[in-house]
Amino acid sequence: MKPVIVAEKPSQAKAYGDAFQTVKREGYMEVAPNPIFPEGAFITWGIGHLVELKEPKAYDPKWNKWSLASLPILPVEYQFQVARGKSKQFNVIKKLIKETDTVINACDVDREGSNIFYSIYRQTGVRGKNILRLWINSLEVDEVREGFRNLRDNKQDLRLYEEARARQISDWLVGMNGSRLYSLLLQERGIQEVFAIGRVQTPTVFLIYQRQKEIEAFKPEPFYEIEGQFKAQKGNYKGKAKLRAKERQKAQELLDKHGLSEGKAEGVIKERKSTEKRMPPQPLHSLSSLQAAANRKWKYSPQKVLSVMQKLYEKKLVSYPRTDSRHITTAEFGYLAAQVESYQQLIDVPFPIASKTPKKRFVDNSKVQEHYAIIPTKSVPTTRRIAALPQDERNLYEEVMRTTLSMFHRDYRYEETKVVTDVKGLEFHTTGRTELDKGWKSLFSATKEAKQEPPLPELALQEKVAAAIAIIEGITSPPKPYTEGQLIAMMKTCGKFAEDEADSEILKEVEGLGTEATRSNIIETIKRHNYIEVKKNIVSVTEKGRMLCQAIEGNLLSSPSMTAKWESYLKKIGRGEGSADVFLATIGKFIEKLLEDVPEQLRSNGMPDQMPALQGSEIAICPRCRKGSIVSRRGAYGCTEHANGCKQSFPAVFLKKRLTAKHIEYLCTKGKTPVIKGFVSKNGKKFNASLELEEGKLKMRF
Repeated sequence: MKPVIVAEKPSQAKAYGDAFQTVKREGYMEVAPNPIFPEGAFITWGIGHLVELKEPKAYDPKWNKWSLASLPILPVEYQFQVARGKSKQFNVIKKLIKETDTVINACDVDREGSNIFYSIYRQTGVRGKNILRLWINSLEVDEVREGFRNLRDNKQDLRLYEEARARQISDWLVGMNGSRLYSLLLQERGIQEVFAIGRVQTPTVFLIYQRQKEIEAFKPEPFYEIEGQFKAQKGNYKGKAKLRAKERQKAQELLDKHGLSEGKAEGVIKERKSTEKRMPPQPLHSLSSLQAAANRKWKYSPQKVLSVMQKLYEKKLVSYPRTDSRHITTAEFGYLAAQVESYQQLIDVPFPIASKTPKKRFVDNSKVQEHYAIIPTKSVPTTRRIAALPQDERNLYEEVMRTTLSMFHRDYRYEETKVVTDVKGLEFHTTGRTELDKGWKSLFSATKEAKQEPPLPELALQEKVAAAIAIIEGITSPPKPYTEGQLIAMMKTCGKFAEDEADSEILKEVEGLGTEATRSNIIETIKRHNYIEVKKNIVSVTEKGRMLCQAIEGNLLSSPSMTAKWESYLKKIGRGEGSADVFLATIGKFIEKLLEDVPEQLRSNGMPDQMPALQGSEIAICPRCRKGSIVSRRGAYGCTEHANGCKQSFPAVFLKKRLTAKHIEYLCTKGKTPVIKGFVSKNGKKFNASLELEEGKLKMRF
């Protein structure tokens, strides 16, 4: 019987087909007999996830309507269905699997690839087939053939599927229950919005919110330093005294102590020490390090990098991109070393090869598990083919190529010189850097690097120098907002934000929030839900995101540690050391606790009974023009017919009291509000009053 090869998507199936002689059929390819498959084979494909979990209403009609009374949603057993619009391809796979005795899982070699294959296989209802696993890191013809010659059994694959299925169901449970719970409770407070909750996405939004709060709470403070501008025989340089004071007086006292004042003086070079330093080439790229580099250099979003790298992988130009490893094995190093000169010619960067001996920094078999670092494939394309790539593909291909070539280049070398200049016993310190050999850095165009010390002029010990002394004022800087590229690193290293040491260790062990393959998708999801926005590559939390974070503050949903503990247990399931049933039972208890705790938490978090409307949400028909609607805008409420001349507006804050959507609705529909507590008069006294709308203006009634 001909074995059936199941690929994850059509492009992957085509790459497998390229390794054999095939005939295209409807929804599959037929492979001609060959030494690997003497009878021939069939290659078919999914379209990503062909099979998905059923909607809550499929289990119980009461779960069709969103209501607090119908929660929790905890089915006794979980049911799956063929995704809408995908049944034709599913039926092709089902027919082929029914008629064979051997099925080869050739989906992506990761947790999700195992999930896609087994969810399709189980949905067919077919049982008892011999299942084998293709495990490769490149779609090149040679590697594909080698992989099919050495198929693995499916023991590890089945464990990965159990892990992925438990992850899928837990995400569904947290999303279905958490989203309804928070949306309904916030709707009671006047916010007619859906707040999507996610096991990984919600703590990610909260980390961004925390950084934004730090920036907003930051109070700049002045500080004072003493700087010397020095003129030597062979050039000028600057130095600073070891002082950073909050008050100018402290700097003045130090000058007075040494009999100095601001202005001209004479100094002497007391110490001068030069050290040669080396910087080895940067490690090879994992997906996240490549996403960070591409965001820094070209402002590409993490999702764009993953998408472009997937295209390069399918074009057989780079190895598997969804990798968290920054090492390769001796096997990959062997082919890279053998072809290094060809790679150099390909991107026209000739340099003498420093060494073809593998270094532990890059080559370490023990640090490569499922996948190795992202490197160019064995087959060297033509320069014309690389030149014909779209700009973004060429940029990323060259980044991978140059990083790989830097393994064979010299270290970057520079000389660091430290100088102490004595002015009447007050020491001024200066550090200078002189480049000796660009080495591997010559492979990369100069980028805006962190401020580096300029080279120093030639200076001699005991040389006398003219000095100009000044007290200079600086101001402390707030923390910087995240760029989109930094979000990946923030998610990966969020263990450093955990206060509890054990939580911090777990976060380090599971490498933070999400996985290499999912982080960019999580960022896209929270953008799509309008929790964050990215402008000029800077990330900020929206009003909706801020509201969500205020609602979950202090709850486990805001904690990366909770997600990490879950991820840690999921990995145990993947290793065969944990149980999916135990894990999902824990998730069920967590959801029941949420339902119990959240209503009170919203009150203790200081969430008002009536919330200000979110930007863009319609509140009422405009009382002036009767055509438009009053909506919330930044810092005010206004009419949607503003562009056509309607000038009706309401302030978001009136006499230091924030007006809610409900207050505005009363004004628009009834012309007045009930008594509002907490207005503040000009002399700072609090008072209560109702508001009335007269000729479009707010009046107070006591």
